[in-house]
This record gives sequence, structure tokens and C-alpha cells, in this order.
Amino acid sequence: MTHIADCSFCRKPDSEVDRLVAGPGVFICSGCVTAAAQVIAGAPSESEPVAPWDAELPLETVLGNLGAVAAAGAQAERNLRVWVGKARELGGTWSQIGGALEMTRQSAWERFSGEN
Repeated sequence: MTHIADCSFCRKPDSEVDRLVAGPGVFICSGCVTAAAQVIAGAPSESEPVAPWDAELPLETVLGNLGAVAAAGAQAERNLRVWVGKARELGGTWSQIGGALEMTRQSAWERFSGEN
């Protein structure tokens, strides 16, 4: 079986989960969907939401999260490169790709062409 992706939340590979749902460059497994639904179904919070990196956390927790964040970012970058390659295969120009990514044609070419 071909490995397609890992869940962007729990990092489990597709071979270890029941289902893996694709989003734009990210994936979520059925287990994380269930966990998210339970959080959403819970009592609404009276406080304003806090970004995870703004929460009061001990250094060990922050350091423990770095690897997972880096792995999710690397997977998203690989997926972006695949989508850019698909756009090129379909005749997309570097100007079109740059526009879609809100960057210049030159920046898109430098980042994704593999010729730099």
C-alpha cells in the first residue's frame, strides 16, 4: 500500500487510521475528527480563544510540540510542491502560479522550479 500522508493533527500515517480526509495541503484522520467534534459539542467557552503558542505552557511542552509542528509544516510544503507541479503539468505559467500564491512570478519560479 502506498503511503499518501499523515494526519496533520496526530501525525498518524494513513495506514494506521480508519479514514484520512484531505484538505488544502493538510489531512485529518477520523479519530481527530471525532475528538474535534467532542470539543465543539462541549460547553461554549466564556473566554476569548487563545492561539496554542500564546497559552501559558511550560518549556518542556513547547519543546515537545516543535517536532510535530515541523513535521506538519514539511508535509504541507511537500503537498504544495505537488500541487504546483500539477499546475505546471496542466500548462500553468509561473505568473499564474505566483498570482495564486500571492507572490511574484520570479519568487514562484525560484521556490518551486528546482532550477535554482
